[in-house]
Amino acid sequence: MIDILLSPAAWLTALGIFAARLVNVTLDTLRFMLTIRDKRAISWILGFVESVIFVMVIGSVLTNLENPLNIIGYAAGFATGNVVGMAIEKRLAIGFMHFSIISREHSTEIADALRKQGYGVTEIPARGRETSFMLIDCSVRRKEADHVEELTLLVDPEAYITAEEVTPRRSGVWRS
Repeated sequence: MIDILLSPAAWLTALGIFAARLVNVTLDTLRFMLTIRDKRAISWILGFVESVIFVMVIGSVLTNLENPLNIIGYAAGFATGNVVGMAIEKRLAIGFMHFSIISREHSTEIADALRKQGYGVTEIPARGRETSFMLIDCSVRRKEADHVEELTLLVDPEAYITAEEVTPRRSGVWRS
């Protein structure tokens, strides 16, 4: 056992397993996110590549179980691949977000600020437990979600904001 742990070849093999598994799980995470967003062609390609990598990696681990570094590399690659895949997906920001914004005193100003930036906004009269207000309804590309939140909080730092991912079914006003 000690001989294996001191062998440079064993460490390189484990590192290779780690790297391949990292790529494999990163692709899996991206494929899953794209599948949810109905991106069929790219999901198919990622699934194919991911499967090939998985078969090669698992074969490498299972044919050499006496090297615990391979198992550690496999597990570490899996865990790291999840995190890397999530980071890449967040950066790609594919899809759309729907915002519901409540501001007790600045709804109109928020709506105006968003409209000035080219966002489609709907103001809906609403009533809470204590007061009436305008509910601001706005759907944007995910890449623009942070900007919408920043604009809203610039006008009213106390605004109540909820956001959810949506799949548009018909066209509407989308900032170009």
